[in-house]
Amino acid sequence: MTTERATCVVVGGGPAGMVLGLLLARAGVEVQVLEKHRDFLRDFRGDTVHPSTLELVDELGLGDRFGSLPYSQVDKVEFPAGEGRTVVVADFRGLRVRHPYVAMVPQWDLLDLLADAAKEEPTFTLRMSTEVTGLVREAGRVRGVVYRAPDGATGQVRADLVVACDGRWSVVRQRADLRPHEYRVPLDAWWFRLPRTSQDSQNALTPRAGPGRFAVVIPRTDFLQIAYVARKGTDPQLRGRGIESFRHDVADLMPELADRVGAIASMDDVLHLDVRLNRLRRWHVDGLLCIGDAAHAMSPVGGVGINLAVQDAVAAATLLAGPLLRGAVTTRELAAVRRRRLSATVAVQSLQRMMHRGLVQPILDGRRLGPPAPVLAVLEHVPRASYLTAYLIGVGIRPEHAPPFAARPTPGVPVADRRRVGPSRLASRLPGRRLAR
Repeated sequence: MTTERATCVVVGGGPAGMVLGLLLARAGVEVQVLEKHRDFLRDFRGDTVHPSTLELVDELGLGDRFGSLPYSQVDKVEFPAGEGRTVVVADFRGLRVRHPYVAMVPQWDLLDLLADAAKEEPTFTLRMSTEVTGLVREAGRVRGVVYRAPDGATGQVRADLVVACDGRWSVVRQRADLRPHEYRVPLDAWWFRLPRTSQDSQNALTPRAGPGRFAVVIPRTDFLQIAYVARKGTDPQLRGRGIESFRHDVADLMPELADRVGAIASMDDVLHLDVRLNRLRRWHVDGLLCIGDAAHAMSPVGGVGINLAVQDAVAAATLLAGPLLRGAVTTRELAAVRRRRLSATVAVQSLQRMMHRGLVQPILDGRRLGPPAPVLAVLEHVPRASYLTAYLIGVGIRPEHAPPFAARPTPGVPVADRRRVGPSRLASRLPGRRLAR
């Protein structure tokens, strides 16, 4: 078994892992990112990049590179209100941010962009097709990871810190015997795509509800991405009924797309997401930290999971780069990452659980086809309420910004546009108010 050495090992090359690797490398930390897949090409991963993350991309000097990627913009979320009317639930256009929209970009393109930027740093290494299978422990402390190489050989990377960014089924978390608290979730989701025409909405995300199920239509550059939502645990029944029944259900739910359901060739084109909502009580053990979905799996409601994971990574890099360069990361410093990110995590998960109870469950029970009438009335008669929703989704409770050691100039972005903005400045993000100086 070969043994290597790094200052930090990041397990998982998703958004959190790649952002953390990039930031630490820019601080001069010797970091290795280990990704078990051979590439990033996996369909229907979370592809939303919210305004707060777009601002971070600018701060990292990557705005021009991101702008060259193929992506569509979603600037509002609407919900049918009957009689042909729609109510805007979240309106990103009113936010006083540089990018007042959600960018729908293939995640593999975003990850390739981050990987290319990180490879420019001499202390960064990305190892694909390298699956972490265990932890190296000494005297009660995690000292590195055991991995399986592409040729099947095993090896070790010893490190001062291991960071688990390997998702909601985290192997690293399991090996560290960290067990999350699971919250009840009433839904599962199924993803598929349909052809897009010029008549389709260009920049609105629109849910469609029917008794016992609903769907969200997400406009992409050259297709429609559909999230089909139904009761948790019903995937075997849905697949057992076959493709013709599923096409019929989709056409019944979205009649305007009935002429395209034939594009779903088989149930193999329908990818199942086993939705989880959970959170670790403790995000670390000595020598190891969990962030992103490894620390707190999110519901797809609101589509904020990626952006919370990225913010975890920024917080971790900000707090831990110095200790890593000094060669000593204490459990107190690891706990500080959780303290910094916990309020935002708890707030978002609490809102998601409320939406599960107040919106999702009544639809799945067939008791209602949308938000409660009082909520629709407020959104319809007080349009500014949709800006608050947009802020919570697009910016978040505690947005994180690039630490000084990782920030790079972005052409055309004034320094004032990259200042730190916290939750207390929410009013400055809404229309009709000047930005705080």
